[in-house]
Amino acid sequence: MLSNQISPTESQLAQLKKFPKDTPLVMLNILKFKVQTNTNETGKEAYARYFKNASPFVKKSGAKLIWKGKILRTVIGNSDNQAHLTFLVEYPSVDHFFALIMDPEYQKIAGDRSIALEYGGLLACKTIL
Repeated sequence: MLSNQISPTESQLAQLKKFPKDTPLVMLNILKFKVQTNTNETGKEAYARYFKNASPFVKKSGAKLIWKGKILRTVIGNSDNQAHLTFLVEYPSVDHFFALIMDPEYQKIAGDRSIALEYGGLLACKTIL
């Protein structure tokens, strides 16, 4: 079930900092947009602005978008509260991710993510074969 969480807790960030420094990190984003924001636009519109404005920072951090897709239907799980969009971003390391989110210029636009989302799941993943 999707719950109302948009930003990581301090504890979650502390755990992420323990990720191996020399290992690529893939972030799985699972998003559900607000129907209407407090800025009189849809969550989807607000997120599109955030995504566009965040893209240069993602590139600057050395990360890359691997895959992005619209969720059509929940097959297993709560289909009454399904997410709208999911995507994968690969960072060269956890330090590259933290460089992105700590960038003062990025932080100026990061609020649009919160404006847009009802739920903003972010799962740190390590590739295994």
